[in-house]
Amino acid sequence: MSYLFDTHCHLDFEDFDADRAEVLERAAQAGIRTIMIPGVSRKQSQREQVHHHEVLLLYGFGLHPYFIDQHCAGDLDWIGEQLDAHPGAPVGEIGLDATCADYKLQQKLFRDQVQFAADFQRPLILHHRNSQADLLEIIRSMRDQLPALAGVLHAFSGSAEQAQQWQELGFKLGVGGTITYERASKTRDAIARSKLNGLVLETDAPDMPVCGHQGQRNEPLRLLEVRKSLLGLRSESENEVDAALWEGSQEVFAGAFASAERSGRR
Repeated sequence: MSYLFDTHCHLDFEDFDADRAEVLERAAQAGIRTIMIPGVSRKQSQREQVHHHEVLLLYGFGLHPYFIDQHCAGDLDWIGEQLDAHPGAPVGEIGLDATCADYKLQQKLFRDQVQFAADFQRPLILHHRNSQADLLEIIRSMRDQLPALAGVLHAFSGSAEQAQQWQELGFKLGVGGTITYERASKTRDAIARSKLNGLVLETDAPDMPVCGHQGQRNEPLRLLEVRKSLLGLRSESENEVDAALWEGSQEVFAGAFASAERSGRR
């Protein structure tokens, strides 16, 4: 099996404070060589960053709708400062969530952060819940002026038509624990029919547990089970799938990889 990249894991959350080193060791032994840790708030991003000698840890910066009550004046300026100080870092996790408060403010913060992505030429890591249509509308409306926008639609769930719309815009689909559940037939069908080079693997740990581990804390090791389910949905060979996933992950986060090389972290 080729090396794996968990493109979305909140390894900096308190859920891992007691055993983060052990979690990373299990990931390394399973062949997971890179993990992207998205930012969700200024407060969370200011925690001490994690490092590991075998697993390359990359970081993003963003204001997540779940934490809308925490975001305050000056946080957007702070995001811009972090992007300036961390070459290649993606903008995210950002997005829209219809289950969270103040949807109008969410939309403003989202637009402002998408503008950052365009200004700094960075990929986006997008969160969605009952909001794909609104996200698509905003991205399309800004894309006419900002053609470089691309990134990952995290935790994709939806139809084959929705998957195609995102891939046509240059976004990768984040494939996680959802496809390990047989009942998620629409999403499984969409992933089976999507372009392979438009898919990346993720866990969303500590959330989004895979089938058979409901109620348990998720962790990067479970990426192996997501991969297994994906292989069962695709017609390509195991080697073809692994190569496409690795190359696609490196492609979308190329700037973060390059920055890690320059800093000697690779």
